[in-house]
Amino acid sequence: MPVEQQHSDGNSSSDPFELRLSAALHDAGDTFDTDRGALAAAGTVRGRRLRLRRRTTVLGGAAGVALAGVGGALLAPWGGSSSGRPLAAVSTTPRVTQSPTAPATRPVTSDDMIRTLEKLLPKGDFSKAQGRGVDKNAPLVAPYAQLVYDDGRGAAAISVSVNRVLPGGSDARQAVQCPDKVYIPYDSCVTSHLPDASVVTVMKGYEYPDRRVDTKLWTANLVTPDGHHVTVSEWNAAAEKDAPISRDQPPLSAAQLKTLAAAGDWRGVVDAIPEDPRQTQEPPTGQDDGDGGKAIRGTLTSLIPKGLKVVAHAQDDDGQFTYLVVDDGKGRSLVQINVQPDMSDVAGDLFGAGSETLPDGTQVAERKAPGEKGGDGVVMWTVDTMRTDGFRVVISAFNSGSQQTAATRSAPALTMKQLRAIALSPKWRS
Repeated sequence: MPVEQQHSDGNSSSDPFELRLSAALHDAGDTFDTDRGALAAAGTVRGRRLRLRRRTTVLGGAAGVALAGVGGALLAPWGGSSSGRPLAAVSTTPRVTQSPTAPATRPVTSDDMIRTLEKLLPKGDFSKAQGRGVDKNAPLVAPYAQLVYDDGRGAAAISVSVNRVLPGGSDARQAVQCPDKVYIPYDSCVTSHLPDASVVTVMKGYEYPDRRVDTKLWTANLVTPDGHHVTVSEWNAAAEKDAPISRDQPPLSAAQLKTLAAAGDWRGVVDAIPEDPRQTQEPPTGQDDGDGGKAIRGTLTSLIPKGLKVVAHAQDDDGQFTYLVVDDGKGRSLVQINVQPDMSDVAGDLFGAGSETLPDGTQVAERKAPGEKGGDGVVMWTVDTMRTDGFRVVISAFNSGSQQTAATRSAPALTMKQLRAIALSPKWRS
């Protein structure tokens, strides 16, 4: 996915999905007491669970920013004060005490995780701490720490989680990509490179994409050349959801978030996580996937009716999804499409009562429903199709340029008949 290295207010990015995990995971959780380690694991194994994701989504949604979970801990001796110290004093030099494949010199416990986070934060009061250490029997469950921090200006939830990603793979790239504002609104997103070639992205956004509650969520995602993945998240409330706003801004600045994510302490924790053989055998997502996404976008563009101007577009790394924002002079309209082979095993879930079967065996389902992301007055029109060999094309159109923003028109720019014609086009077979 093409990605802009920096975005600010009013600018659209060019990269959809995949943060990523942020919106989907945060919408799923109800309180800060949610098991964030489990959420973290769900985000970092995205590539290995792609097939499951394809089968459990009809189209809607987008991926959120890699934000939820990722935890951390320290393998070095656990001495030192837990009262914290200025983040400016934290070294960003990796302190790896073992090779990635060597066993840990000692277990990394949940208490270790919590103490490390407290040590790396500026001086303040800590409460409601939770964590998870490295579990050798569950390598896909990310170690994490979370707590409520108060620097005297109001309580704020802070979490950190760490995990391993395949260097150069799609998970590694997506973890540090700024999300597409069509799906995930935010105030700023900046990607930078550290001297050790690590990449870190700091995003200032919101807990709720539709801003129904003005809880701010700021995150830093860091990926090293060796595949260490660290995520730090903070809020301007004592919990990510269902807690009153306690301060105007989260406590750590963008620079402090980046420094905390880059602290060498977390690198050793990743090295203590047992490697997953499935991950080491998974080849990095290459240029073919990007080309596939571009091909889908090109096909969709060629099928858009005359009179509609394409004003924005993007596709994901998996080569199965793309979107366009079109405008016929009456307001912007988001159009998104998934093209997925080998989906026969979920045909029964997708095509039930009300669907039809064409003479060639193709199944078709049409739906009109409210938008999924809270935009005022947004509607979602969908045509879902599946050929006899499981080849699925599902397309949706909205009466707004983004699901998070209010409707800009009474109906989508494409009619159900036009959406149906696009989904059933023989061009998708190519």
